[in-house]
Amino acid sequence: MRALRWAALAAIWIPCLADGMPVAGNVALTSDYLFRGLTQTWGRPAIQGGADYTSPDGFAAGFWGSSISERSYPGGAMELDLYASYGRAIDSDWSWRAGLYGYVYPGANLDHAGLASRSFNTVEANVALRWKQFTLKYNHSLTDYFGVDTGQGYRGDSKGTGYLQLDAAFSLSDAWSLALHAGHTRYTTTLAAPLASGARDPGYSDVGATLKYQLATHWSLSAGLTHATNADFYRRTASFLDAGDTRNVGGSRGFVMLQGNF
Repeated sequence: MRALRWAALAAIWIPCLADGMPVAGNVALTSDYLFRGLTQTWGRPAIQGGADYTSPDGFAAGFWGSSISERSYPGGAMELDLYASYGRAIDSDWSWRAGLYGYVYPGANLDHAGLASRSFNTVEANVALRWKQFTLKYNHSLTDYFGVDTGQGYRGDSKGTGYLQLDAAFSLSDAWSLALHAGHTRYTTTLAAPLASGARDPGYSDVGATLKYQLATHWSLSAGLTHATNADFYRRTASFLDAGDTRNVGGSRGFVMLQGNF
């Protein structure tokens, strides 16, 4: 979902700059919040929104928030993203952008699940290269990756975990557009003891496709499908609140989203 939002915000920023309005806002209601192919709301709806500032010299910054599930983030009810980047056009087809992205989970901590105190807050550095409607982006974790460390049964910390993604956006008509996404998460650690399925490595790939219809000037309706691999690891993910409450947080999933851009 964030990968698709990256392309959507780029489409918003350009006309805002042309109109002399460097600030853009967005709000959305989605049937499932999917991040890199995994549900963050345990398959339930989420409300989301944020704002972005872009200056003509290439600097951009913003914030974005979403409701999340306490089953995945004990003690937490929302995710707050804070980010800043700088980029420039190389020519009419090529451009680049580099920045920092922070994920903050107010109130969420593993101590709410009876484990050692540990937040899920994560900071990534990223760099992106864009050619026409295609964007190749690499994200590198500067901290442990969403709380993954020895306290959760891993061999070591997860600093340096990387996510490589390729996104493409296609305009099908004045009202219809299509966004395609593929990504791969490579963890720097594995579980010390295997799951019941025998899986140790949380690394996986994900793909997605989203079809969007522009309802009005500021409103759009989207429907998408995603698929995440490594079913042996994610098919029976246990809730932090109740080990007996399990869910396939990956696999094949669909969502619909109503979004407003202002």
